[in-house]
Amino acid sequence: MPKLSSFIGIFLLVFAMLIWGSSFVALKFAMKDLGEYTVIFFRMLIASLCFIYFIKDFSKYEFTKKDKKLILLLAIFEPCLYFIFEAKALLYTSASQAGVITSMMPLITAFFAGYFLKEIISKQLLFGSLLAMMGVIWLSVNASASISAPDPLLGNFLEFCAMVCGTGYTIVTRYLVDKFSPLFITAMQAFIGAVFFFPFFIYELNVKALNFTFEGVASLFYLGVVVTLCGYGLYNFALTKIEASKAAMFINLIPIFTLGLAFLFLGEKLSFQELIACAVILSGVVFSQIKIKRKKRIKI
Repeated sequence: MPKLSSFIGIFLLVFAMLIWGSSFVALKFAMKDLGEYTVIFFRMLIASLCFIYFIKDFSKYEFTKKDKKLILLLAIFEPCLYFIFEAKALLYTSASQAGVITSMMPLITAFFAGYFLKEIISKQLLFGSLLAMMGVIWLSVNASASISAPDPLLGNFLEFCAMVCGTGYTIVTRYLVDKFSPLFITAMQAFIGAVFFFPFFIYELNVKALNFTFEGVASLFYLGVVVTLCGYGLYNFALTKIEASKAAMFINLIPIFTLGLAFLFLGEKLSFQELIACAVILSGVVFSQIKIKRKKRIKI
């Protein structure tokens, strides 16, 4: 049964990564006509409306002061700070570049999971993460400016900041999934995110000319229902089946999915060197997941 549980967790993680990889493309579409904070607000609002049906089920939970603090901390990490950094990042870099920078998250998560969650950090996991990180650095160094990506270096740095927030979110989630369902955790993210980004939306409404086109609105619903509701729901549920440090390694699959989708829908292309860097990243993911019997803990 443990093997089956791990298999389910891996399957859900891969599917969640495909959904999250598509989010960069959807954000680019949505932000063509709408302000970045308006996009995030409606994304959270639409997701929140989907959860109204489950409010009665959520009322069964009893909350301690620690639970409330952890839920608030979870929401601060993601969606609040995470989406601020990510939305700003996509103003300066391409969807492909932003997707690839997500590969930095596993290395950070592995160290924090080892410290806070006492999870085993194998040499294999560290080497795979470092290999992936080398690929990310290589990709960023070779990034070139364009109309849709005027300052890739700044955009990639902001995306890195988002990954630090994503690490905090993953660690806190591992504490919460022992008591609360993945559906509830995802709902709290959506509710708090909608409240948090509402003032930002009002601000943009007064200073920017917003154009709610069919393409933009469709992207908002995709982000709210598929990416937020389904993506986070699958990821949170997967964390009940697999360790946080191992789950975070699957984040490295996002660039692969993003590159393909950005090429198909946005016409973004990568140079030969950038493609090699992506191959290095994928190699790090594969190596980190190969089973090695030796499990000697590395002290941090």
